[in-house]
Amino acid sequence: MDESKDEFKIRILPPTISSLLNDDIDQQILSPLSFLREFETKWLLEFDLPLVNKKDIKITFDENLISIEAKLKETYYEEKLGVKTKFEYFKKTLSLPGKTNNKKASAKFINGRLTITIPKAVTGHKIKIE
Repeated sequence: MDESKDEFKIRILPPTISSLLNDDIDQQILSPLSFLREFETKWLLEFDLPLVNKKDIKITFDENLISIEAKLKETYYEEKLGVKTKFEYFKKTLSLPGKTNNKKASAKFINGRLTITIPKAVTGHKIKIE
């Protein structure tokens, strides 16, 4: 019986490389569940942010990228394989596939759900027929 088939190797990346990979567990950041829907005139984004106060949510735009950051009301702990990890923030960045009019965007936060409405950019114009 060949025992080498049962062996496996664990590869640990140096800190400089793993930080470039933006590992949320290393940075102790949770990624919220999200949902993106497209309508004819707008984008609708929804994020589940339990254990968050409205005042602790930050929404930023950079061209077609939208980032959500939120501080938890209390520290959340998760234990896996004997390692306890502490989480204090939610963070997620999404790329919208089309042009937006983010100056007219609006957001609501109700019962742990953040809903963001972003109008699509209008690129055409009407032509009057005489």
